[in-house]
Amino acid sequence: MRLSLLAALVLLAPLTPLVMGGEAAAAAPPLLTLTNPGFEEDRTGWNFTSGTGVATNAPHGGTKLVYLDGGSDKKVSQAVTAGAVGTYDFSAWIATGGDGGRFVARVNGTTAGTVELPSRSTYARYTISRVTLKSGDELELAFESGKSWVNADDIMVSPSAPADPVVTSSDPKVVALFDWAKRKANSWVQLPGTTGPLNVDERNRSGTGTGTYGPSYWAGYAHRSAYYARDMAHQLAGASVLGLNDENKTMLRAFARSATAEHKYYPVWALNFDNRTYLSIDYHDPDSFVREVPATFELVEKANAAYRWSGDHTYVEDTAFWNFYRHATKEFIELHDDKKPNGVAEGTGKGIFAGAASYNEVGEEHLAESGDSIGSQYQAFRAMSALAADKGDGALAKQFKQKADSLKAYFNSTWSGTGSGDAMIRGYTTSGDALTGWGKENSWFMPMKQIMEPGARTDAYLDYVDQQASGSGKPANMEAISYLPDTFFAYDRNDTAWKWMQYVYDRRNVQHPVSKQGPNGDYPEVSYTLVSQTVQGLMGVDPDAPHHTLTTQSRLPAGMDWLKIDQLKVGDRTFALRHDGTTKSTLTNNGSPSYTWEARFPGSHSSIKVNGVPRAVKTKMVNGTTYTYARISVPPGRTVTAEVS
Repeated sequence: MRLSLLAALVLLAPLTPLVMGGEAAAAAPPLLTLTNPGFEEDRTGWNFTSGTGVATNAPHGGTKLVYLDGGSDKKVSQAVTAGAVGTYDFSAWIATGGDGGRFVARVNGTTAGTVELPSRSTYARYTISRVTLKSGDELELAFESGKSWVNADDIMVSPSAPADPVVTSSDPKVVALFDWAKRKANSWVQLPGTTGPLNVDERNRSGTGTGTYGPSYWAGYAHRSAYYARDMAHQLAGASVLGLNDENKTMLRAFARSATAEHKYYPVWALNFDNRTYLSIDYHDPDSFVREVPATFELVEKANAAYRWSGDHTYVEDTAFWNFYRHATKEFIELHDDKKPNGVAEGTGKGIFAGAASYNEVGEEHLAESGDSIGSQYQAFRAMSALAADKGDGALAKQFKQKADSLKAYFNSTWSGTGSGDAMIRGYTTSGDALTGWGKENSWFMPMKQIMEPGARTDAYLDYVDQQASGSGKPANMEAISYLPDTFFAYDRNDTAWKWMQYVYDRRNVQHPVSKQGPNGDYPEVSYTLVSQTVQGLMGVDPDAPHHTLTTQSRLPAGMDWLKIDQLKVGDRTFALRHDGTTKSTLTNNGSPSYTWEARFPGSHSSIKVNGVPRAVKTKMVNGTTYTYARISVPPGRTVTAEVS
């Protein structure tokens, strides 16, 4: 499949119907364009030495690949002249019969980045990160031979992320994890203006035509030319840390515009990178397309999160967004609440093309309501309250706060039953039967979405989730496991959350169960979530850019003495934040204007000092944890330290 730049727009089969009118004009052509990046046009644009060529025996995508025989001095390369200043990432899918090969970027003859290729006979994705070019610079991209054969395919050019945060720590593991994750995550970003294929999937390796890609990033299988609602929702926080605010907004808005009355206010499941057409493998017609209840609500929640990270008032002022929020939290629920009428949105129990209640697509439980749908609905209500408040509609904000509180009370008193562990109810069938036991997403989403009241029952259920995920109930796919750190951070189970972060990272090179996907680390969700789990999880960063406020709390696990992040981007400002254990935090405001910093510390402490000066002790309860805190004004260019004892 040709999942990268093409030399020119070539019309093939008719495109999927355009379903979102009124969009802005397509992006201008990119100022750095590779010719024939998928080798579908044979040797066009590339230079070949002896012992190299184009083959058809084992392409990653499409029908062709480039090969290099083993031995020294074999090379396939392309030279491109940059049209403007820019910083780029270059990625390629590569398989090798032995080590010693290289993927190289040179600028004006000087090496700007190199990947030393390991021995791996199945395709994996390799990236050269952050190559800076000036107008007129000559870029050479080259594959160079090693001890055995090298196959390469599907080169992709990405604009390097606007933010390049740097983590340092007493623990080298978290430093390596974050550095790998941020580089891998950014390699999935599309270069706006790129002409690329639409509707690529495992059944249609070359797609059905081409389109102009807009601001977006991969969120879903790497062998499909699209981003998915569920994946994008989970990746959004990591994308925000990398400053991918334009991508987040464009993708969220595309989903919002797809949630029409004709679709009964479901957003579509997947969109092509043109941000306009629906991925054909998942969309047949308005009555037959993949849709899952939690995604509708998660997109509302994540739009609010994107607003807090970016400070972009489009999220409260744009009609398409606002209509989506209102329909998702009102008409959508009313239209899908007939089997167990209780104000909780339902699935049909008839499969994903008819509307599924849960993200867990495995099994024949015929769910009407699920733990992940009700938990996501609760967070959508909370998000709607916050968005309405910032829109200036106090009455609506109050209404949705009450809705959220009522839904949480109903969940804990009635919906979830009285048991815990394997006795807690996690869903209801279309026949009205309550389901208990292990349900993967419809189990762990309940604590992850914080609809569960803190206390002994929730503590026991978190133990149960950890036990099941560590044993026979462990999901086969790493992207499902990537939710577990979020689940345990939600209740300050920091050691357990860090355990699961390491589990995901340590298995990044293990083959994914879906062979076309490559190794686990090449599933985009894996890298994006490790970025967000480092920043929002371990460092407890909770931004509110519209109000120039930043809340932090240390969630450092045992054995991690300190953790620092530089170039943390919130809105259009950057910060440096350091936690020393759980009793001392330091924040530097590198921008303007002043920011209000709420520095939280777990526990009830006898004293709190700001830059060594005692402050009146204040405490608050947040999701079952008592925090000592101070609200501090941090002027531009200043560093402030808060410490408790």
